Amino acid sequence: MKTTMQASLITTFRCNAKCNMCNIWQCPTRPEEEIDYTFYEKLPEGLRINITGGEATIRKDIDKIFEILYPKASLLELSTNGYNTEKIVELANKYPNILIRVSVEGLPKINDEKRGLKDGFDHALHTMLELRKTKCKNIGFSVVISPDNYKDLVPLYELCVALGVELGNSVVHNSWYFHKSDNQITSEEALAAHEEFVKALLTSKRRGLKNRLKDYGRAYFNKSIHRRLRGDDYGYRPPCGALKDFFFVDPWGNVSPCNGSDEEWIIGNIKESSFEEIMNSDKAKEAAKKCAECKKNCAFIVTERHDMVRRPWIPIKWILKNKLRIRQGKDICW
Repeated sequence: MKTTMQASLITTFRCNAKCNMCNIWQCPTRPEEEIDYTFYEKLPEGLRINITGGEATIRKDIDKIFEILYPKASLLELSTNGYNTEKIVELANKYPNILIRVSVEGLPKINDEKRGLKDGFDHALHTMLELRKTKCKNIGFSVVISPDNYKDLVPLYELCVALGVELGNSVVHNSWYFHKSDNQITSEEALAAHEEFVKALLTSKRRGLKNRLKDYGRAYFNKSIHRRLRGDDYGYRPPCGALKDFFFVDPWGNVSPCNGSDEEWIIGNIKESSFEEIMNSDKAKEAAKKCAECKKNCAFIVTERHDMVRRPWIPIKWILKNKLRIRQGKDICW
């Protein structure tokens, strides 16, 4: 099986939410300083591309960005808070083969508290219901697991199963990208709730084998999140794939390996150099060494996804082992 490099394009730091685990909204970019959409033409074909922010649909030229990247990408993804329903549905109808993930932090009460967005959950749910009417079928919610929303994980998953949509998840991080250094990571209470969430994934009731297999794969990814939540020492994760498997482009056009480091390790600017020049530069080599020596234990799905493709026997064994343990009434073996 083959892996595909992922580019995450941070199109803006402007955001209409005020999330308590991310301070991007406190550091907005000005529209006039954000990279012009034409520079995205310099990216190579065949990348898996995630359009993110801030809130990417705030950009008035978002359709132009999709117009350039839709034919170039192996898969084009939009990460959004779902507030701008009309624009999101318009993109889904015009570009039906994209992947859309609408961010929520739980059910209505905790979601709106954490995201600081009035009626945010209602907007997100309305967007999802409208997306289900479009030709775009790779749709779903995503949630950032933190010590204050863990109680909603299983109910949110059950809602997604009922709607027939995906549920992606990550976990809180501290980094330059989130403008945060005080996110709490470990939580004993969250651990128990997270295990119930993973058990729900491993005993998926979704229709169709393909959908159940996706849930099993997500359960395996959550193995690293669980160990992060309980504060395990460095070394339990697959090797970081920053610059080999993925990279980021910030709103100014700066290219960096990842969004998990304390400082942004800029290796070049897409407005000033070609993609090939940036990736083969001395700065890129220096950043690659920093990535290899990094001990942050980031739990990002892109690293796990590539490792699962390269070594599929490892997640398969873990999944089968723990499905059996659940059947026997035992706890999951992490």
